[in-house]
Amino acid sequence: MRATVSQLSLLSANQERLLILVAIVIVWALLTSFNSVQEAHAQSGSEVPLVKKKLIVGTKEAPPFSMKDKDGRWTGISIDLWRQIATELGLTYEFLELDQYNLLEGLANGSLDVVVAELTITPERLNSFDFTYPFYTTGLGIAVPFKEKHVLISIIKQFFSFTVLKILIITVSALLVVGIAVWLFERKRNPEHFGGNTIQGIGSGFWFSAVTMATVGYGDKHPRTLGGRIVSLIWMLTAVILVSLFTATITSILTVKQLETSVRGLEDLKKDVVGTMPHTTSESFIKNNLISFKSYNSVGEGLEAVTQEEIKAFVYDAPELHYRIKQRFQGKLEVLPQTYSQENYGIALVNNSPLRKSINQVLLQTIRSQEWQKTLYRYLGM
Repeated sequence: MRATVSQLSLLSANQERLLILVAIVIVWALLTSFNSVQEAHAQSGSEVPLVKKKLIVGTKEAPPFSMKDKDGRWTGISIDLWRQIATELGLTYEFLELDQYNLLEGLANGSLDVVVAELTITPERLNSFDFTYPFYTTGLGIAVPFKEKHVLISIIKQFFSFTVLKILIITVSALLVVGIAVWLFERKRNPEHFGGNTIQGIGSGFWFSAVTMATVGYGDKHPRTLGGRIVSLIWMLTAVILVSLFTATITSILTVKQLETSVRGLEDLKKDVVGTMPHTTSESFIKNNLISFKSYNSVGEGLEAVTQEEIKAFVYDAPELHYRIKQRFQGKLEVLPQTYSQENYGIALVNNSPLRKSINQVLLQTIRSQEWQKTLYRYLGM
């Protein structure tokens, strides 16, 4: 009986050890599996977990990066990039159009999940929300009135300007008045020079006043009466003054137009008032350089102000200036070749977004692809 009890005790102890061993094996297997899953996710670059809700994506009209077509569908460089990223990651979203201020505020307060537009990465903005890696690098451009590149064409255009036309009309009118006055005095007593019918007589008087003004003096026609000679003398003195004024005015117009360039660089901006958009990096740039400026609600409104000479120039992101001028202000405005203050565009995300790493991976793969170069060419032509 005692032997049987001892055997039972030994059997229970062995079973207990076996159970403990099995438990250890199970725990080890679970831990190994969990670590393997984590390593697999780390190697794939995916973050756990990806958000499952519908994302609110803020945007604005900023061609050619974000713009609406005739059907109200958003398109552009930034929009196409975001659509590819969302497709790769299986994200659902809806666009919400806001102005620049509310886009920044929406990210800061969390009412927006993402902003996809023409948004520059800055240290100040990184204090309020996150950015992806840059997908496009550019600079600030300066839009100014168009200046004719060919000097001869510019001179011809200025020669036929309204100012020159007024001078010519005044001169011709003066020649005609003097010609009629001389004809009235000479028509009866000097018919060989100013005779004939009325048209012929006035024509002879006009020719006499013209050659007198030009100091050519062919001598083919000359007055004989006292009245005619007094008019001629007055006209000679007056003509000298008129020719001097005419020459000085034309020279001044052509010289000023050739030397005048509204703005040739950053230093010229400080001499006048320029325009820009509020709550943008271009506004910060202008303030930092102590330049007087006016804010406009849209880029189009600012460019229109340049054409109306309300401001000297408009400062904003160079790609959008090129795009808008090509679409609406061709031949009226141009963008100076140099750019300022390097601008790196990124996709903005709410702080600590679980999507940041995943979006960055797809973004970097995309901007290294040939398709991305085709996208840039399609919208920018370069």
